[in-house]
Amino acid sequence: MGVHNKKDSLFWTSYSDLMTSLFFVILVLFIVATIVMGKAIQKERTTRDATEKEIEKIRNIENSIQNIDTIWFDYNDKYKKHVLKIDVSFPTYESDITYIPLNIRENLYQAGLAIDRFLNKAKKEYGNTVNYLLIIEGQASNDGYKENFELSYKRALSVYNYLRNNRKLDLKRENCEVLICGSGTQGTMRSYPDNSLNKKNQRFLIHILPKPGVIK
Repeated sequence: MGVHNKKDSLFWTSYSDLMTSLFFVILVLFIVATIVMGKAIQKERTTRDATEKEIEKIRNIENSIQNIDTIWFDYNDKYKKHVLKIDVSFPTYESDITYIPLNIRENLYQAGLAIDRFLNKAKKEYGNTVNYLLIIEGQASNDGYKENFELSYKRALSVYNYLRNNRKLDLKRENCEVLICGSGTQGTMRSYPDNSLNKKNQRFLIHILPKPGVIK
């Protein structure tokens, strides 16, 4: 009987030690899991807050660009682009800026100054976190001319050269990329009916698009 009781005593002592060890293991695992879960929740909250701040800032940027000088620009909500309000049309098959009347060229320069003021203001407000894409897009009337794409590009280039060379206004800078392009007869925002009789498409368009970078 004494030997049996001794074995029982050793068993229960070992069992108690085992349960105590398991309890501490479970307790440690619970604490670790709680810490990890807490960090994950905090990270999720931080990410959510950061995302909301980014979205809000992008909205502010988009709203601010809609407020660019309305004397010279209209905002097209469908295409999310600013479009020059000045009616600048080239004669058929021509791309030289001198074919544009002098008073229209002066208005064009004033529109360029409006863009310049906007970019300077954006630089002060957003620094290097927000860049802009300025697109000067030449167009051509749908008249079957084989070199309409080349012609439309030359029209856009002549406008850029006029501002940069004749008026010493270069809109290319650290926070603005300038893209010169010609859409020929294939671009969007064309004047209709889109045929050879419609000379309004013998023009160029200016688009200003925000390019949000890393929002901090």
